[in-house]
Amino acid sequence: MAQLFEIGMLICFGLSWPFNITKSIRSRTAKGKSVLFEFMIIVGYLFGVAGKLISGNINYVLAFYALDILLVSTDLVLTFRNRKLDRERERV
Repeated sequence: MAQLFEIGMLICFGLSWPFNITKSIRSRTAKGKSVLFEFMIIVGYLFGVAGKLISGNINYVLAFYALDILLVSTDLVLTFRNRKLDRERERV
């Protein structure tokens, strides 16, 4: 039962990232974005994975962690790209 709640949490958090990624792609700006926040989200997910591995509770829930880490990492890469675009626009 605990695994279902954990998956529910990961799905709820994970559903927000595609919207954030889409916004990052369309807006082409990093204004209002925090690299530290996104990095801390990734670290939090990694702690979750570490907890699973240390406890020996290795199961399909790890796939949800991996997907969420991939989504946040994608948005983080877009944030760096958009920061570069912001700097280029400011130079003009």
